[in-house]
Amino acid sequence: MKVAVLGAGSWGTALAKVLAENDHEVYLWGRNASQIQQINDTKINQKYLPDTVLPESIMATTDLATALHEARMILIVVPTSAIRQTMENLNDLLVNESQPIIVHATKGLEQETKLRISEVMEEVLKPELYEALAVLSGPSHAEEVARQDITTVTVASHSLTAAQIVQDVFMNRYFRVYTNTDVIGVELGAALKNIIALGAGLIEELGYGDNAKAALITRGLAEISRLGVRMGADPLTFIGLSGVGDLIVTCTSPHSRNWRAGRLIAQGLAREEIFENVQMVVEGILTCKAAYELAKEHEIEMPITEALYHRLYENASVAESLEALMMREGKQEVSLQKHLEQE
Repeated sequence: MKVAVLGAGSWGTALAKVLAENDHEVYLWGRNASQIQQINDTKINQKYLPDTVLPESIMATTDLATALHEARMILIVVPTSAIRQTMENLNDLLVNESQPIIVHATKGLEQETKLRISEVMEEVLKPELYEALAVLSGPSHAEEVARQDITTVTVASHSLTAAQIVQDVFMNRYFRVYTNTDVIGVELGAALKNIIALGAGLIEELGYGDNAKAALITRGLAEISRLGVRMGADPLTFIGLSGVGDLIVTCTSPHSRNWRAGRLIAQGLAREEIFENVQMVVEGILTCKAAYELAKEHEIEMPITEALYHRLYENASVAESLEALMMREGKQEVSLQKHLEQE
């Protein structure tokens, strides 16, 4: 199968490597001409995965039409802010006869509209141009996938048949894929865990120990689930790979750019300074604003998200944010069933 991978960052490159190692015809598309030339010449993406030699069969290109031509599957791995424009480009270049399955592996919410990625895709893409939409997510650092560490992820689609096709295309001895039909839950778990990872990096930088980390992850999962269920997700999705699995890996590893950004938040850096320091898109910072606004709209309590929002967007001090978080009114920790009944 020919697969077009749109986005030559670390995750797009790692997934292109998986596909090529599964003997698919892979075209990796990116905008930076020198980076693309370097990948073709050396088979190394020096900026994003400098320690990984890519398969010879991967063809990198800056020509989107070349990447898309006769592709049976299109994998979108661009930042959230670029999703809408990318879909508009697909409208211009795809032909009705091709109808590929379109998969995205982007973890965020569109900032202005607060839409999930697949909602943006459905809003922009002409339905006659694609067979089905799917999302690939789960606990998966690009660096580890690139070196063939054992990894398990989920692919979700409203079409179980499409999800199974994506599963077959990606799965191999080190990259295991499960299917799901809860697109809402998988996308929200993927997007919202980045916010909690900011908090994990923050408490790490402040010197807090395992107690604080466990509390953050557990209560982070609770607020992700609250919002997700209110928005129509299956609550069981959040105890799966795209929920607690992705949350754990993102909150505990220096591979995570959101975790690293959280440490910079604790050091007092502003949003723009953090972006400049990390030199990659920090989806958690952008998603934090959208999630905060969604929580208000749906009347959902998301205290960790709220504390980070006040720090990032209203210049509250770290001390003030932690104080507000810890000194809230006492609550009862309820079972999932009671929580759902209350919802």
